[in-house]
Amino acid sequence: MKRSSLSLALSLLLVFASGIAVGVFGHRYFDSTAAHPRAARPQTPDDYRKAYLEEMSKRLSLSQPQKEKLNEILDDTRAKYREVRERHKPEMKAIQDEQVEKVNAMLTESQRAEYAKMRAEREAKRQADEKGRGPKPTSSSK
Repeated sequence: MKRSSLSLALSLLLVFASGIAVGVFGHRYFDSTAAHPRAARPQTPDDYRKAYLEEMSKRLSLSQPQKEKLNEILDDTRAKYREVRERHKPEMKAIQDEQVEKVNAMLTESQRAEYAKMRAEREAKRQADEKGRGPKPTSSSK
């Protein structure tokens, strides 16, 4: 009788241990794939626009003239957003410059040098990202 109790206990322990192992591996797999889809493939605004157009077309069964009109609407909206950003760019730059000035004021000389290096690296990355997106469309209203 003792042998079967020991066998039963070991079997239960093995079942629970394998359940834990499957759970851990499943969580790691899920966390590395589904939880971080943008890490694998960053999307550009054009990618989002294309996906939006496809979804609108499929779900609403848009006709070709409606698709063309939707494209015109999206182009107009993009131009208006760009115009607003350009109009507020000097104000945003002033706010950013004020922040940099305040941060520099609290840092030591060696920290200022490292901060300047960090900012230069971040700016280089931003410019590289912009180049990867392709040229910005020019506004025909000016």
